[in-house]
Amino acid sequence: MSPLLSNTYFSQWKSMLDIDLKTVFSSLQENTLAPNSFTFYTSVSVMSSSKIEGEQLEVDSYVKHKILNIEYLPELTQKPNDLYEAYLFAKDNRLTKSNFSKVHQLITTHLLPKSQQGVLRNTEMLVMEHKTGRIQYEAASLSKVEDLYNQLWIEIDALLRKELTIDEVFYYASFLHLTCVNIHPFGDGNGRISRLLEKWFLAEKLGSNAWYIKSEKYYYQQVNDYYKNLARLGIFHDSLDYNKSIPFLLMLPSSLAFE
Repeated sequence: MSPLLSNTYFSQWKSMLDIDLKTVFSSLQENTLAPNSFTFYTSVSVMSSSKIEGEQLEVDSYVKHKILNIEYLPELTQKPNDLYEAYLFAKDNRLTKSNFSKVHQLITTHLLPKSQQGVLRNTEMLVMEHKTGRIQYEAASLSKVEDLYNQLWIEIDALLRKELTIDEVFYYASFLHLTCVNIHPFGDGNGRISRLLEKWFLAEKLGSNAWYIKSEKYYYQQVNDYYKNLARLGIFHDSLDYNKSIPFLLMLPSSLAFE
C-alpha cells in the first residue's frame, strides 16, 4: 500500500505559506494567571467543530455554559459536552490508536449506539451535505476501511517517533485531518474526531500551547471554503486527487493568524 501521509506536496505547500509558522506559533502563550483559559479556548474549539456538523447552540452560548455554568436544554449541550470530554481526555493522554478509540467513544456517547462507539464502521458510507441533503462524498469502501485505518496508524506512530520541523508538523497535522476524514472510518463523528486528531498531533509534537490554536473556529468561520477544499479532491475515495489538496492543507496555518 502506498503511503497515506505523503510528503509529495510538502515543498509546494511550504512555498505557498504566507506566515512564518515558528514565529507566529511561538507567540501563542498560555495565560497561567487565567485558570479558565483552557476551558475558554476548548469551549470555542468544541462548539465551532460541533457547528460545522450542524449543532444549533451558538459558540458564545456554549462558552457561557462551560465557564458560567449557564444551563441550556440537554439536546443542545449533550453532544458538544461529549466532544469537550474527548478534548480533555486527549489533553491528558498520549495519541495512540487505543486512546483514539476511547476518544471516539466519548464523542459518540449521545450520537451512536454503544455497539458502534470506538469501533470501525460496518456499513458503506455516504457523506451528505447538511443543508441540501445531496450526496457530497463516497467514503472508503467497507472492504478497505480496516486496512486503511491500520495503515494510517502505522504512519502516525512513525511520525510521532520522527523529529520534524515545525513546518512539517503543521503539514502532516493537516494531512492527518484530511486523510482521516476521507477514510471516514467510523459510523459517525468523523469530522469532529479528524479535527481533534489534527490538534492532538500538534500538541504531541509542539507542546500544550497547540491546544490554543483556533483551527476549529477558523474552519467554522470559513466553512464554505472548508467543504469546498475537501471537495476539490473528488467525490469517490478510490479516485481522490491529492494534487488538489494544497488549499485544504493551507487552512491550518492560516488559522494561526485568525482572530
